Amino acid sequence: MKDFLDKDFLLKTPTAKRLFHDYAADMPIIDYHCHLSPKDIAEDRIFNNIAEVWLHGDHYKWRAMRTNGVHESFCTGDKSDLEKFEQWAATVPYTMRNPLYHWTHMELQRYFNVTEQLSPANAKAVYDHCSALLQTKEFSVRNLLRKMKVKLVCTTDDPVDSLEYHKAMQEEGADIRMVPAFRPDMAMNVGNTETFLQYVRKVEVAAGMQVNRFEDYLMALKRRHDFFAEMGCRVSDHGLEEIYADEYTAEEIIIIFERLLKGETLCLKCQRQFKSAMLVHFAEWDHEKGWVQQFHLGALRNNNTRMLNQLGPDTGWDSIGTFDQGKPLSKFLNGLDTRDKLTKTILYNLNPADNEVMATMVGNFNDGTVPGKIQFGSGWWFLDQKDGIIRQLNALSNMGLLSRFVGMLTDSRSFLSFPRHEYFRRILCDLIGTEVEEGELPNDIEWLGKMVQDICYNNTVNYFNWKP
Repeated sequence: MKDFLDKDFLLKTPTAKRLFHDYAADMPIIDYHCHLSPKDIAEDRIFNNIAEVWLHGDHYKWRAMRTNGVHESFCTGDKSDLEKFEQWAATVPYTMRNPLYHWTHMELQRYFNVTEQLSPANAKAVYDHCSALLQTKEFSVRNLLRKMKVKLVCTTDDPVDSLEYHKAMQEEGADIRMVPAFRPDMAMNVGNTETFLQYVRKVEVAAGMQVNRFEDYLMALKRRHDFFAEMGCRVSDHGLEEIYADEYTAEEIIIIFERLLKGETLCLKCQRQFKSAMLVHFAEWDHEKGWVQQFHLGALRNNNTRMLNQLGPDTGWDSIGTFDQGKPLSKFLNGLDTRDKLTKTILYNLNPADNEVMATMVGNFNDGTVPGKIQFGSGWWFLDQKDGIIRQLNALSNMGLLSRFVGMLTDSRSFLSFPRHEYFRRILCDLIGTEVEEGELPNDIEWLGKMVQDICYNNTVNYFNWKP
């Protein structure tokens, strides 16, 4: 019987162990999509305790705690950080077979050298030990990143963001690079007219111009897109239920925008037309600059209206959704490709039932100009666990080229989440190593080791053209 979380955790064969320890383990990390705070990175924040860095804003843990019968006051409420941590510690033993159990103990080991399993019995001791370390300079935000060999972090930023913290990092010449990603979801979210018009006012301020018509709106957003490029941005990101590819005319979009400015509520058809038009504009701007565009598809968000009204979005009330992804995605990508406006693209899928759809869709538009131009992105959100990662890797391998894959990302708000890269690397090495041992792949360690290193790091550097 193996010990839990030993040095060969998740590695079942000699070849898997060799691939991980000799090739994958020491590779640096480029985290090309996350939700970390640029302010915390720029100011090199020092946390007061482990609850601050571990529980504040982590809806993964909140969901588990709620499921375990923990009152909301210990998740997002006014209980003390120690009390919240103690409730999390009481929940952890019940998370077995949930990825949170693995992540929790990997993070305790990798950052704090805590090798015992977290439970109510040791909660206070672990809290005190980790919190004492976190209050030292050696455990500041940037040093937490350095511990995991993180070379570059790509944050997620709204077009109206000032990017002041990115600018500060650039002027400092910090050894860890922080670059922005252009996330214009709010710019096309016309489901609530009042909220959208409030956002238009923000765009006006950020772009330094008035918006009186649709042409003005596009010009203002394009100014922000240009500003992001000046600040080193090379990637956009869209968090959508589905790709919008409805038919529309330029005249219809102009009229729809005029109706919005008058405060009218749009019908569903008009909302979809507007979103479809905006996606095309964003994609064309990305192509013009040679950016990578990312699409996170398949989340059914804000299912619990009562808790949404109480706590707001991104607090743990989302799920996997079922949407017709294939046809609109094909139409959207094909429309851009036909006009030679399709830039490098990563598609992330949240519904495992659509894995093969996504894996085959990317092959339709890989045109030989760039290795892996269109990517089937790593398992994300509900699928960045062992089974989800394996299913994504298998679909990608069966339908495309695993060797050209740009690998893992955290998609996280926590500065302690980087062992997820190690988690992914162990699973990848075990998958390949097992097939070598079973005679399904040749025992060419040099080539397989290179492939593993490419997936862990090198492909990402080349794909995004980032040279940390």
